[in-house]
Amino acid sequence: MINDLYFKRGLSRISKKHWDLSFSDETFVYGETENAFIHEMSQIIPKQSKVGCFAEGEGRNAVFLAKLGHDVTTYDQSTVGLEKTERLADKNTVTVDTVEKNLTSERVFDQYDAAIMVFGHVPKSEQAFFIENIIGSVKQGGFVIFEVYSEAQIAYKTGGPGDVNALYDPKDVLSWIAKYDCLHFYYGEAERHEGKRHTGKCHVIQVVIKV
Repeated sequence: MINDLYFKRGLSRISKKHWDLSFSDETFVYGETENAFIHEMSQIIPKQSKVGCFAEGEGRNAVFLAKLGHDVTTYDQSTVGLEKTERLADKNTVTVDTVEKNLTSERVFDQYDAAIMVFGHVPKSEQAFFIENIIGSVKQGGFVIFEVYSEAQIAYKTGGPGDVNALYDPKDVLSWIAKYDCLHFYYGEAERHEGKRHTGKCHVIQVVIKV
């Protein structure tokens, strides 16, 4: 398992070095196709919106949204992931702006009509800041859409960090979004086949809010 290899090397699962190594594979390790939930919910984003994609990795969701005509900026701490995002954008003849940023310590201020995040897993001590940072990047009236693995995913072994400290508790998520207009909340099973790292039935938390 790739995560076991990183632990033997003494690397944090969420460090820049971890993700640079993780994305150094020649293939797109989470595939080139957008996440199914983002595909489903993309219809609520107004046409030609300014969209921020957070912890976006290799850029599959960002490229999908750019192909829909949105003005897309993607954030990740991995230089390698951002380089692969640019490659994927070129392959699909779209433009995606890329920004290297540690989203658990560096703020992104309100500028987007919508923000998305897919399987952005950080330690529990940093999760509140991370989610609030994403929400805070969106202008009033904008949308935030995200899907993450729940703590229950630890038993499925079909993707994710394999460490409950980097998975999400639905009660925490509900507390972070409580003051916003919640359009969709789901806690339960889903099928995800995304590259070679998300491989079947899993347990997720899905959120759509209007800020």
